[in-house]
Formats: sequence, C-alpha cells, structure tokens
Amino acid sequence: MAETVPLDSAWLKANPLPGHHDHVDKNGRGRVLVIGGCRRVPGGMLLTAEAAFRAGAGKVTIATIESAAIPIGVAFPACAVLALPETPGGEISPASAELILDEMADHDAILFGPAMIDQQIVRELLAAMLPSLPPEMFLLLDAFALRAAADHAEAIRARGDHVVLTPHEGELAGLLGLDREEVARDPASALAVAVERFGCTVMVKGATSHLMAGDTRLGYAGGGLGLAVSGSGDILAGLIASLGAQGLPPLQAAAWGIWLHGEAGRRLSEMMGPIGFLARELPPLVPGLMRGV
Repeated sequence: MAETVPLDSAWLKANPLPGHHDHVDKNGRGRVLVIGGCRRVPGGMLLTAEAAFRAGAGKVTIATIESAAIPIGVAFPACAVLALPETPGGEISPASAELILDEMADHDAILFGPAMIDQQIVRELLAAMLPSLPPEMFLLLDAFALRAAADHAEAIRARGDHVVLTPHEGELAGLLGLDREEVARDPASALAVAVERFGCTVMVKGATSHLMAGDTRLGYAGGGLGLAVSGSGDILAGLIASLGAQGLPPLQAAAWGIWLHGEAGRRLSEMMGPIGFLARELPPLVPGLMRGV
C-alpha cells in the first residue's frame, strides 16, 4: 500500500492553487453547476454555493426543485437558478434529466447529490448524466450520489481522471458493500479498494481524512470536532468543485478542499470554542486561508 503523505503546507506549496490573470472575467474563473436539494432540505444548496464562490469560482448555478428555486435565488442573488420538476414528495423528478443535460455544457464542474434523499431518483438521474458528460468535465459525487455510484463503477472508471468521490466511512462502506465497522477499523485499506474499483480520486472523511488517487495517498488530521455538524460536508463539496472548475486536477482540488475546510474549522474552534459554530461560518474564512499559503 502507498505510504501516506501528510497534507500540510509543504505539500500545498508544491501543488499551488490556480492562478488568474488580472483580465479574466467571471466565466474564466470557473463555472460550477450544483445539482441537488429537496423539500426537506431546501437550503442546503446555499451552503455549497457560497463555499464555491469563496474558493474562487466566478459563476455558480443551483439546479434544484422548482418550489425552492425562487426562494434560493432571492436568498443568494449572485447565483443563477435552474428550477427542476419535482415529485409529489418534494424530490427532483427523474423527468428533470433533459433539463440538467442541457445545462451541463455551460459549466466547468458539476457537483451532484447534496441534500437529496431519494436513492432511486438519484440512481436514475446519475444513469442519465454519466454517458452525456463532456469528456473533460470535472465531476464530484457527494451524499446520496455516492450510494448510486456503486451501480456505475465502469462508467466512472472510464472518466476517472475527472471524478472525485467524497464519502465518509458509512458511505464508503456502502460503496464497497462492507460493514461500516470494517471500514472504520482500516479506512486507508478500504480507500485503496475504492480507488482500484472506481479508478478515480476518492477520500474518506473523518477525524483523520484520507485522500487517494492512483498511488498517491494523503492524510490530514485536523479541523476538530466542530466540523461534525450538519452542512459541513456541503461546504467541503463546494470548495472542491470550485477548485476543480478553476482547473485543478481532482487530487489537488480535493486536497486543497480538505485543507481549507479543516483549517477553517480549526480557526473557528480557536475563536469560538471546539463545538457550536455553524457550517455557514466556515466559508468566510476560506479566502484568507488561500492567501496565506
């Protein structure tokens, strides 16, 4: 198994953030399409979108259920919003696939899965999306999309150089058909199995987060207990998708996302206490952290 390399400032300096010249416009800064949300968690996309902007993206579009689209657009006027047909239960309808496919081409990165809770619908939408993705499109699968990914290992492998999977231990267990306790005992080994199976960049989130692509494995121990709070994963996904949209390869985008997310948590712990801060308080710290490395 590959040796774990610390994800620290030395690694980050050797793998720097993308540079932008002074005359770049918002389209050149990276365009992110976030697909997700449901009636039960209508505001989760706001967290992801803000994280994407804070990490440097120039444009963010939120594709979500039509009943939430206008409130989300008003709450975050910097975002474009795509209203999608929804089921009686308040989920994105499978009939949305064509609208999503039409929208994809105008973006540099797609983040699919946050705040969705109907596993079958997620499976159907992912099955429609994967064959139609532009070849160089950065794709991040998060939350319930990770459960659906288990059914599409070959399609993900075919474009693995452009894909990031972001499971926690339970989601990684689901991806691999293992018990969560088995993954918790040796997350690095389970991660290696996932990388071999899906052929892409995979992380496993936890008190120590592990990240692997090919023969490279990184480890980050930091951030603290306060990051174990609703919405924290939505922030992390938005950071990674933003950096991917700006041109970072999946391993580097994921590594920077993990570090920025964790260091923001560490700073909030120092300022406010180890627990009790909110996920939405993480993104404002990101620009300063990016400047400081």
